[in-house]
Amino acid sequence: MRLFAVLALAAALAGPASASSLQGDGDVPDFYAWSGKVKGKPGKLLRQEPLAPALVLDGAASGARILYTSTEGLGGKDRVVVSGAVFLPKGEAPKGGWPLLAWAHGTVGVADICAPSFAGRSPRDKTYLGYWLSKGYAVVASDYQGLGVPGGHPYLATRPAAYSMLDSVRAVQKGGFPVSRSVVLIGQSQGGGAAFATAAYAPSYAPELDIRGTVATGTPYFSPEAQAALQAARPRDAVDPTLGYNFLIHSLLEQIDPGFRVEDYVTDAALPLARSVATTCFGELASAVVRGGWTFNRAYKADPADRMLPAYALMGYPTLKVPTPVFMGTGGADRDVPPGMQLSLAADACKAGTVIQSHVYPGLDHSGAVNGSTRESSAFVEAVFAGKPVASNCKSLPTPPPT
Repeated sequence: MRLFAVLALAAALAGPASASSLQGDGDVPDFYAWSGKVKGKPGKLLRQEPLAPALVLDGAASGARILYTSTEGLGGKDRVVVSGAVFLPKGEAPKGGWPLLAWAHGTVGVADICAPSFAGRSPRDKTYLGYWLSKGYAVVASDYQGLGVPGGHPYLATRPAAYSMLDSVRAVQKGGFPVSRSVVLIGQSQGGGAAFATAAYAPSYAPELDIRGTVATGTPYFSPEAQAALQAARPRDAVDPTLGYNFLIHSLLEQIDPGFRVEDYVTDAALPLARSVATTCFGELASAVVRGGWTFNRAYKADPADRMLPAYALMGYPTLKVPTPVFMGTGGADRDVPPGMQLSLAADACKAGTVIQSHVYPGLDHSGAVNGSTRESSAFVEAVFAGKPVASNCKSLPTPPPT
């Protein structure tokens, strides 16, 4: 996915935001709609059902779709319902349960039909999660707030994703699944940011959880310097599938800015494509951008860059001082989240006092770093589950490869 580069373009997208015409609710089974009251402490398992065989990951003995309670992450107060999935390894669970990994997925779209527990997962993610299952780890995979279930998905907003992840852990640990009390967070791209944010929010939101560490690859970092550099690097007259990410961000703007109307900024010709996020997942959207030869200049008639600032604020982290170790994997050929931006996050987190283990994989792109990092990340995960100290390389962080 070419997430980060387009987010630079997204600074040219913000503007006043409209009625909820882009939220993409519906067209999923009744399982995702909860008619009862949602109250009490978050992290309660509401129901579960077996996944269809096609949705069960290789290496899993079983897979279940789950529905659980969480906290609405934009306002931080109301209760919401969130969906997800749980996968258990083959064999007999060890004493204390299978060691638990909480997976944070990358960009899939904002429509309910894009929820991974309904739509399935990419070949890359199937390989990655199958790897962990084959090693004897259980996986809980939140869809995040607003995907699958009614309500908008706050795309790239980190607090909603963090709350969804933390409550997925609570739900499976209290829901009768044979999983450990300790957990490691893992995520890629949008999910890399979600995993980092989950570790950062955990002490205040879910202090009872025993989070041992975090594995994050392709992790965005929305510092002002990064935003400026990405805006300068993105030509507005080039056809690029990452333009699709801009359209996804419109749905977040609708949720945080009642005055936003997509038609005020998108050209009449591009309006059907921009509105298609309500019914289309990212892969199809990106392909449509390329097929139509869409550029930023063709798609937009106004440049409301200053109105994007509130959205960027929601994409940040509450703190860079994370109490548990963080493994960061970076593809040396990553064009989506440039290596320098990821290493900037690593450096700033080091300065804040976080134990960072940073690895750069020359020649691997944004997607390639996911499975390309498993040798080192496996050792990291084994160590933190065992309670062993993890070596930090904060004093000798890798340098970005030459461009």
